[in-house]
Amino acid sequence: MGAIILSVAGRLADGRVGCDYDFIFRLSLGEPFMPDLRDAEAELRAVLKRLERATSFAEVLAERTRGEGLAFDRRTTTATAHPRLRGAVVRAWGGNRWVEAACSGLEAAALGATAEALERDLGKGETQGPPPGTSSTARGERTDRPAHPMSDLGIEGMLGVAKEILGWATQVDGVRDCNVRIGWDEDERFYLNTAGARCYQKLSRAHGVAAPLAFENGRVEFDFLTAGRLGGREALDQFTEPAIRALAESARAMLSAKAPPSGTITVLLDPSVSGTFAHESFGHGTEADQFARDRSYLKPLLGQTLGPEFLTLVDNGAYPEGWGSIYFDDEGHPGQRTVMVDHGRFIGALHDRETGIPTGSPATGNTRRADFQSRAFVRMTNTYVEPGDWSLEELVAEAKDGVLLENATSGIEDPLGGQMQLKVKHGRRIEHGRLTDRVGSMALSGRVLDVLRSTRGVGKSDDFTIDPGFCGKGHSDMLPAGTGGVYLLSTAVVGVA
Repeated sequence: MGAIILSVAGRLADGRVGCDYDFIFRLSLGEPFMPDLRDAEAELRAVLKRLERATSFAEVLAERTRGEGLAFDRRTTTATAHPRLRGAVVRAWGGNRWVEAACSGLEAAALGATAEALERDLGKGETQGPPPGTSSTARGERTDRPAHPMSDLGIEGMLGVAKEILGWATQVDGVRDCNVRIGWDEDERFYLNTAGARCYQKLSRAHGVAAPLAFENGRVEFDFLTAGRLGGREALDQFTEPAIRALAESARAMLSAKAPPSGTITVLLDPSVSGTFAHESFGHGTEADQFARDRSYLKPLLGQTLGPEFLTLVDNGAYPEGWGSIYFDDEGHPGQRTVMVDHGRFIGALHDRETGIPTGSPATGNTRRADFQSRAFVRMTNTYVEPGDWSLEELVAEAKDGVLLENATSGIEDPLGGQMQLKVKHGRRIEHGRLTDRVGSMALSGRVLDVLRSTRGVGKSDDFTIDPGFCGKGHSDMLPAGTGGVYLLSTAVVGVA
């Protein structure tokens, strides 16, 4: 066995104790093939049993990933095999700090070396008291079994789908090309701890993007459609010929789109934009590790009314087939539905085992690692605006004059100051209670609390969607996160993006 060892020591400001957090990474070479992570259970349990002599609590998370992707347009075809990860991270309580070690192999020698490294570090602890918070005792096994696995489609099958999408798009006059991206990932995780938890899950995610390009007099415009969910080939079912042709027509219409309005104005957010609003403006501020660091404007507002009675915001890791859904988080807590804003009142944050201690809140199933080599943080899963009672026609009529924002492209937030900005691809003017001219890309910005308190209506479940995306913690540690909801009517500052 060959090995590379990296040791990094840092300090966590957890708001309760100042504790050192030590991390060791060990890369091992050479591991026999195993069809299932559970085949390594004996080796993983041996690590925990060994560590029980030196700690009051230990846990291990084993992970294995694989996947493929394809990018296609008229000029290029790029197929990729996603990097395959296979390894485990072991965490133990050192009396006054957490200690972690990770190894890239699952054979007994690599795991034994990891345990040995932890034993040396645990010897530096001052006490052997219990770790903070409540340890998971959950037990369960969940495996996605897509009816039509994307892995069966293969690169050639994905290429066939991409060519069909391009063909449909370029049937529209002026549309000469279409960028298509299709891919899938399979993530297998197995969690065990000394409190009795045993959680196994295998998640299959499929995703796609289609972006037709329209040309006119040297100008190029595009529109795009994204799809993604837990499952297989059915994730691409919305890429139908009528949908792609309508998307291409929209790209062509962008060539003659007018400039968007500017200033403080009535805004109607489509489901993709309202979901990005929920994620960027409120979701990050409720990740309670931000509470522990006193870096969330929402911390002192817990329990207060922040919006109208008909507004509810949710993070739901148990949403069926949601892009960001998980069966168990990486501390062994089941994925669950957590209400953040309940009928206008801010009632809940997202917690790991420690962050809820000051308020007596349990873990919410939101402890997530980008992979076994990455730190665990409090992270969102699927964040969305729950449906209300308004139809789109009623919301447009209620708006009277304003702008509809469609197809979110990005968002940024300031969880400390409570500001946010969202960018969208296009929109429609609302004049005298009717949708009129198409307008180009624009940005929405302002104070989150002002937008919440200005909310005047929430759309029906008929329009509910969850879009796929990837979220980083501090622009790193990217992982799948779904955003969505329904139409939302409010007031905000709008301008050209």
